[in-house]
Amino acid sequence: MLTILGFAMIATFLALIMTKKMSPIAALVLIPALFCVAVGKGAHLGDYVIDGVSSLAPTAAMLMFAIVYFGVMIDVGLFDPVVRGILRFCKADPMRVVVGTAVLAAIVSLDGDGSTTFMITVSAMYPLYKRLGMSLVVMTGVAAMANGVMNTVPWGGPTARAATALKLDAADIFVPMIPALLVGLLGVLGLAYLLGLRERRRLGALRLDEESVETKETVLVGAGTGAGAGGGGLEKRPVAGGGGADDVDNDRDDGDGGDDDGDLLKGLDPNRPTLRPRLYWFNALLTGTLITAMILELLPIPVLFLLGAALALSVNYPRLPDQKARIAAHADNVLNVSGMVFAAAVFTGVLQGTGMVDHMAGWLVDTVPEGLGPHMALVTGVLSLPLTYFMSNDGFYFGVLPVLAEAGAAHGVTPLEMARASLVGQPLHMSSPLVPAVYVLVGMARVEFGDHTRFVVKWAALTCLLILAAGILFGTI
Repeated sequence: MLTILGFAMIATFLALIMTKKMSPIAALVLIPALFCVAVGKGAHLGDYVIDGVSSLAPTAAMLMFAIVYFGVMIDVGLFDPVVRGILRFCKADPMRVVVGTAVLAAIVSLDGDGSTTFMITVSAMYPLYKRLGMSLVVMTGVAAMANGVMNTVPWGGPTARAATALKLDAADIFVPMIPALLVGLLGVLGLAYLLGLRERRRLGALRLDEESVETKETVLVGAGTGAGAGGGGLEKRPVAGGGGADDVDNDRDDGDGGDDDGDLLKGLDPNRPTLRPRLYWFNALLTGTLITAMILELLPIPVLFLLGAALALSVNYPRLPDQKARIAAHADNVLNVSGMVFAAAVFTGVLQGTGMVDHMAGWLVDTVPEGLGPHMALVTGVLSLPLTYFMSNDGFYFGVLPVLAEAGAAHGVTPLEMARASLVGQPLHMSSPLVPAVYVLVGMARVEFGDHTRFVVKWAALTCLLILAAGILFGTI
């Protein structure tokens, strides 16, 4: 019964947010609360929620101060050269913009932290997408998939978890998987190229007007299948091959009246008053030091961002009113993202506390036919897609993978093969509603989580299967 209710709870949640019947925060809180009562454990709801909040509190703290830190870095102009460089490369060509998004997200993902990756990628690319009137879900989808592939680096989390759970060396797991992961990354770049071509056909040939910052937001679930709305700051020369108006949501209300969009677009304004050009190299050194400290794990990430945000504010804006103004400017993002994380704590707390997640995992393992025993690595790779999407990485790698590995060992499948196969689902996992970083991505990009989900799931699943096929072909899985 818990298995059925667990799957029903997840399905209900996804259905409600994808059809926009409920906001993600409301669905993350109310749906698990109702199902907790349905399984007869309503009296323990408080304990489950407190456990969930306790486990995610460090993540929420990290996101709060990371948003403030990178918000300040945008204000002072740290990423302006990056944006200008991308502008020069992209030349207002939507195809180059989408490919540039994938490349930037992949490079920044080397720090091993998804939230940081999404903050930097969206900060750099959002103004360009807005000015060109491009689909924002293309940006979030491509960034999430590129980060999902790169999330498998040994310091990124999944590989370390797999190594710990199966008592293996992380290098032995990761290094042989590099060719397959490169194929997956090439797949993401190829998809970015195709999506960029579709955006180019939709929008026509564009020329960027550097003087204008007014534009109209475009969110296309169909990713290039619709006739786009142009924006201010552009001149458009129509080309043949534009699409119709299917799946287009050009008038979505973000609830912010558009003022924040205008502020973000001014990130390219070379005369904005928040710039601190004389402190550019200090800010670059501070950011480089912060990322290096994260990679080396010198201090917990929440502590690093707390210190970094305090130092960035104090040095760049010594006057107290200026500091308050910068914090207030980013308060909306902080509240949205941290609120989403704490709401997700209710969902994960109920899933784990009621035992739903354990029963779901056990049922999936038990449904594997006996004849597939010698192919348990392949089975693990396929199962990693839904399991890492519906479960946390901790739940999958420490709860499910050892069971699968034991079943594989009985049929001669080595733990190394099982560990490598378990990494396959990461491109899809990074868009899971249980991953706090995805709320940073959609929140900063001002994309509805349901729109992002509908767009990215199919492409991310194909990327996962491409990595699996490459791993089998190269003999590492």
